[in-house]
Amino acid sequence: MAEISYDEFQKIDIRVGRILRSEPFPEARKPAFKLWIDFGGDIGERKSSAQITAHYTPEALVGKQVLAVVNFPPRQIGPFMSEVLVLGLPDADGEVVLIGPDLKVPLGGKMH
Repeated sequence: MAEISYDEFQKIDIRVGRILRSEPFPEARKPAFKLWIDFGGDIGERKSSAQITAHYTPEALVGKQVLAVVNFPPRQIGPFMSEVLVLGLPDADGEVVLIGPDLKVPLGGKMH
């Protein structure tokens, strides 16, 4: 495992947002959803593509608070521009489980 400095870690901008909208992304190579996430304040609404279909449905995702990296450059995924990287952890089968606060917190809050 490569070590990084604390200064390098601080460059990663991880914020909390609330999923406003979610829909299937049939054009993706692997099963995925398109997400529209509100980060509030200066960041506003951003889009993301997420391979999270094993544990979630589009309907169940709406309103969920999640953590995401908001300062990566946008990435074109098929016909969709993904603007943030939603964070998750693998379960025992390698399927993604989203990371988010267990209590409601203000949108746009920075992880520290």
